[in-house]
Amino acid sequence: MKIINRALRWLFFAIIIKPIVKLVIGIRYQSKPILPQNGPALIIANHNSHLDTMVLISLLPLKVLHKVQPVAAADYFLKNRFIAWFALNIIGILPIERQSERQTRSPVEQCAEALKQGKILIFFPEGSRGEPENMSELKYGVVKLAEKCPEVPVYPIYMHGLGKSLPKGDALLVPFFCDVVFSEPMHYQPNLFEQVKARFEQMQSSVRLPKWD
Repeated sequence: MKIINRALRWLFFAIIIKPIVKLVIGIRYQSKPILPQNGPALIIANHNSHLDTMVLISLLPLKVLHKVQPVAAADYFLKNRFIAWFALNIIGILPIERQSERQTRSPVEQCAEALKQGKILIFFPEGSRGEPENMSELKYGVVKLAEKCPEVPVYPIYMHGLGKSLPKGDALLVPFFCDVVFSEPMHYQPNLFEQVKARFEQMQSSVRLPKWD
């Protein structure tokens, strides 16, 4: 069954998601992509849309797909049997409990364990989807995770446009270009939180330049 699910996941992203991202949405890179080619690695990105995860996974080579795990809320994605199967086996999420009273394990510990197994985690430091094209305050969890795994590179990515293609609360996909800004990987330092905030502000401001209009 594991082999079948892995094959289904590969087919889903190779035949459906990658063409949709390329042909329907359209991705514009600011520069040559800076992405992990193997695990362990931590990709952090802003979060405006359910498309965010799909786009980020589509950017990665298919050869590492089996290592990619988006960190996602268990209460949302495991709420019924079909959604749970699809989220776990096709999207490949790492489910974490957001409500402290339901937690049997620390979310940071779960993520750290996955990284120690060589996974490529997709992590949204804002916690949940914000308003279209506006970043919410970053939460400190990403720093706690980086501190536990200081040898793991952190890849910041900023996406602009997906909040207009499929914003929170909408179910209809509207074709709209997505600008993707890549940044050099980072490692844990005591001032990592301030560095991450500054890096996202820098990436966010770059898509407002006239060349992106």
